[in-house]
Amino acid sequence: MAAFLERAGEAPENLPVLIVGDVHGDLERLFQALRSYPTDLWHTVFVGDLVDYGLFGVGALRYARDRPNTTVVIGNHEVALLWALRDPSRIGFWMSIGGQRHDLDELARDAPLQAWLRERPAMVRLADATLVQHCGHDGYSRWIDKAVDVVDAINSCARDLLMHEGEQELWEVLSAKNVFEQQPERLQRWLQATNSRRVVFGHTPHGGRTPGVYHDGKAINVDGGLSRYHAKYRRISPIAASVTPLQALT
Repeated sequence: MAAFLERAGEAPENLPVLIVGDVHGDLERLFQALRSYPTDLWHTVFVGDLVDYGLFGVGALRYARDRPNTTVVIGNHEVALLWALRDPSRIGFWMSIGGQRHDLDELARDAPLQAWLRERPAMVRLADATLVQHCGHDGYSRWIDKAVDVVDAINSCARDLLMHEGEQELWEVLSAKNVFEQQPERLQRWLQATNSRRVVFGHTPHGGRTPGVYHDGKAINVDGGLSRYHAKYRRISPIAASVTPLQALT
């Protein structure tokens, strides 16, 4: 995984980590959330789903792409957007889950952004063995190749699926229901399989005022309903439920 981070130009390992949950097109609230975290002092990690529901999904992608010391994990909504871009018959479905037609048109005119988005990893493993992925599910295991590092194998397969019309399979994995909150033994098996000590994810709003922390901190949900445009957004949802410094494991 270190090799991937080096190739991608990601943040140095000595920076503290700031986790950002599902943004869903609310660029204004994202700006507000990150105001107190200078880019040179933090490694910012997005768990995916920057697009849909809100009006500025492509704007959020560009902001995350251009923000120094930032890692972006792909979410199921990015997959749906790319799928609709490649196959117009998918546009109706994509719009039914919050897709904004102007975002599709804008992405269609921006080939470099398309290429960047297709290269986003399905997961990253941080220096302290924290695994960051989009959904709290172990369905990624279908892409494990025991001959190579687990995270590298999963990311390689996910990128190949995006490059070769495999969006259906990628969508199914990244859209899976979060299970780690209710299934600690399954969580533990996943951590062992990925050589990780804890997993951080988003995908489904946890409903709390701070990130959902489960099983002695081994699983953390950071989808706090940040976007004001999401169907599950609640007016009481504070930014701190979705954007939080991640205490390093020792």
